Amino acid sequence: MKNASNPQVTDPDALKQLFAHHLNRLYFGKHYLNDTLERLVNIASFRNLQLALEELWDDVKKQLDRLDEIYEKAGIIPSDADCIPVQSIFKEVFTLERRGIGMELLSDMDLMLYMQLIEHINITAYRMLRILAGSLNYGEIDQLLIESFDESVDDDRLFLMITNEYLAQQNA
Repeated sequence: MKNASNPQVTDPDALKQLFAHHLNRLYFGKHYLNDTLERLVNIASFRNLQLALEELWDDVKKQLDRLDEIYEKAGIIPSDADCIPVQSIFKEVFTLERRGIGMELLSDMDLMLYMQLIEHINITAYRMLRILAGSLNYGEIDQLLIESFDESVDDDRLFLMITNEYLAQQNA
């Protein structure tokens, strides 16, 4: 059944605008993350968490390169005009810096929680962009999105593994 109640669903201009909107949110969230990860590595007290954050940082840089390529291929100019909700999520985690007796545990656990939350947002954003890319016949762009999606899934799994390892050490 065709969606007669919403003609924008098939309007290529509306779909491209929606694609650009989601791309911008992801792109500027990644930039914010890229600009802040060094500080987060320094906040983490658990060595494997530091290594996971460094690995995430490498992935973020690769994803930003891919996103730049997507902007170019789609003929879209980046704009951070509508990115406030995403940035507010990122800003909460990046205000973490708890030190003192027992505070490293809280800080590390918050980092692991928020990194998984951020990766879940990324996974969903890449999934949405892939659906829109398919509707717009952006075949080359879809492949770039798949690569970044896969990295986000791997990063999410990494932070889950680090969380389990961290808690096992705390309980030992």
